[in-house]
Amino acid sequence: MSPSLRTPLLVLAFAALTAVGAQIDVPMRPVPMTMQSFAVLLSGAVLGSVRGAAAVLFYLGLALLGLPVLAEGAGGAEPFLGPTAGYLFAFPLAAAGAGLAARRGVLSHWGGGAAALFGLHLLLLGVGGAWLALEIGAADAWTVGVEPFLVGAAVKSLLVLAAWRLWPSWLRGG
Repeated sequence: MSPSLRTPLLVLAFAALTAVGAQIDVPMRPVPMTMQSFAVLLSGAVLGSVRGAAAVLFYLGLALLGLPVLAEGAGGAEPFLGPTAGYLFAFPLAAAGAGLAARRGVLSHWGGGAAALFGLHLLLLGVGGAWLALEIGAADAWTVGVEPFLVGAAVKSLLVLAAWRLWPSWLRGG
């Protein structure tokens, strides 16, 4: 595959992976538990900071245009204004962080890689929880928007690390 085609196709593929991950969920309120964060971090880890963030921004752009690609088939402007907006806003930062961790070799080590990816999940939960706190208060935001997701974040961090290690190195970005 030519390098000029590879980047847009990979960005599109990882945006699609994120859309699929959004539909794999455990229905919870006001924030559903999905595989979006897995796809977001894998996008950055595999594609690199810039292309990974681009894939996530493309995905978010599709959602903003109204395509039902977010959790529970949501799309349009409302999710970017409601209780899940903080998580969405943090997605590109987390993807870029995963790309940076991969480039610096952090993901080459199980312990450091798992810790870095869990830290990026904490970034997602922190920004998402802070936004949610504006709507429902800090204590409730912790109870429904952060705490229930900690174990899943740890598991998804290990899954991202395993998937990244299995990904063909010639397809990885820098």
